[in-house]
Amino acid sequence: MQIELFSIASIQGFLVCAARVTSLFSALPIFGSAQTPVRIRIALSVTIALVVYPLLPELLPATPLTPIGLGILIAQETMVGLMIGFIARLVFIAVEFGGSIIGYQMGFAAANVFDPQSQHQVSLISQFQNVFAILLFLAFDVHHLFLRLIADSYRLLPAGDAKLGGEAVLFLSRLTGEMFTLAVKFSAPVLIVLLLSGLVLGIMSRMFQQLNAFMLSFPINIGVSFLSIGLTMQLLAVMLQREFGALQQRFYALLDLL
Repeated sequence: MQIELFSIASIQGFLVCAARVTSLFSALPIFGSAQTPVRIRIALSVTIALVVYPLLPELLPATPLTPIGLGILIAQETMVGLMIGFIARLVFIAVEFGGSIIGYQMGFAAANVFDPQSQHQVSLISQFQNVFAILLFLAFDVHHLFLRLIADSYRLLPAGDAKLGGEAVLFLSRLTGEMFTLAVKFSAPVLIVLLLSGLVLGIMSRMFQQLNAFMLSFPINIGVSFLSIGLTMQLLAVMLQREFGALQQRFYALLDLL
């Protein structure tokens, strides 16, 4: 199908397409973080929108829209993109929250660093696990999934057909609750080791009255925590691979509900 490049309908169609693509990339991990320059994010979003737009002529508005109608449609498409990107960001939120739990329990509660991706202070362990998750995100080619998803999203949910609310909101709420459970699973091995370490120190302090278990617990907790983190890196990678592998199914489930 031949597309007239500079007609009002084609320009409005491109704006609608760019709204979903731009909002999706703004919510994605890595691409949407503040450490990626704004110019690069805009250029990448516009380039992908230019590539995708000619493939979707029948899935975008074919007739000129009123300014109010165009604004409502762009806002709707922006919300769809943000909801899709939010599902991917939930995995990284779970990783960061699990790292915060570990850091607090091992005695690093006051040792925070600035995370350029989330733009706030996080614990050292959260930053370490977040970087590890980013490397796996790229190593497993999960970012390629979003390039395929952009075109598939219009096939499953044409522009203007989204129904924001209802089952889609409940689905996102359920995924958010599951991410908190996932954060506990990420931190569970280290928490179990710290619990056993505290139990052993408690028994020793009862057996040896002169033993300062409180002061001794700091270096022991830090040491066993780092050892546990090193030994369970493979387990964390397997869990993240499983979660990244489930993203495509979650995306399509959300599009069906919308």
